[in-house]
Amino acid sequence: HKNMIKNHIWRLCVALLCIFSCSDPSNFHQQAAVKDIPEYTYRIVNTYPHDTAAFTQGLVVEDSVFYESTGGNQFYPGPDGNRKSSLRRVLIHTGEVRAIRALSSILFGEGITNFNNRIYQVTWQSNTGFVYDKETFEELRSFSYPTEGWGLTNDGERFIMSDGSSQLYFRDPITFDEIMRRGVVGSEGPVDNLNELEYVKGEIYANIWQTDRIARINPANGRVVGWIDLTGLLAPGAVEDDDAVLNGIAYDSVNDRLFVTGKLWPSIFEIEILPK
Repeated sequence: HKNMIKNHIWRLCVALLCIFSCSDPSNFHQQAAVKDIPEYTYRIVNTYPHDTAAFTQGLVVEDSVFYESTGGNQFYPGPDGNRKSSLRRVLIHTGEVRAIRALSSILFGEGITNFNNRIYQVTWQSNTGFVYDKETFEELRSFSYPTEGWGLTNDGERFIMSDGSSQLYFRDPITFDEIMRRGVVGSEGPVDNLNELEYVKGEIYANIWQTDRIARINPANGRVVGWIDLTGLLAPGAVEDDDAVLNGIAYDSVNDRLFVTGKLWPSIFEIEILPK
């Protein structure tokens, strides 16, 4: 009888484990590594000027202009002491900053996204984000979240946010409450350092911090479905700063154009993605 009871308990535990693993796709321990992930390279279509003082944390394109979030504060001013957080409207062809809103000196600006004619911006370690009028940059309200803020995008219905880990957080666009989360998994397991995000044709593109790679992620299950290798995009020696890494993805859905840049880079590149 004792053995029968033990067997029943063991079967029950296995069943519960199966239910848990199937119902919680964000749990890394239940996700198998993704095999045979396609690799992509690029072709430069156009090159546009970019402010080399802009420590790019977020980038979107809309209405033929870039909206850009830059980072830096009194605690992390950079070696030159000039890095400051801001929200900017920038002309694509000239790089001219046509509007700018500075953040408080204690805030470090991070990812942005446009949603219903509003710009949403998160900050790094302050657990606070802001909503702005897209035309005037007037602050309309603020919102909070319990994690760090890194990248931010939306799929037309939900916000998607990164915090530097391997998690993606799906949030309500009105309350910013968490709806669900996905753990991002590649060929070697969880993919950490997810940074700036962009929603492109049903996929989430994510900069991997301190690398020249962008992950293409299936939002339904968190699996990496492709890697974009941007090695060599910026000429060697173009920026002498260890922090000047790839960061900034913007997709023009109207004209099907993809733009990428980096922190302190002198250029924004329009690129075409090609099989490697």
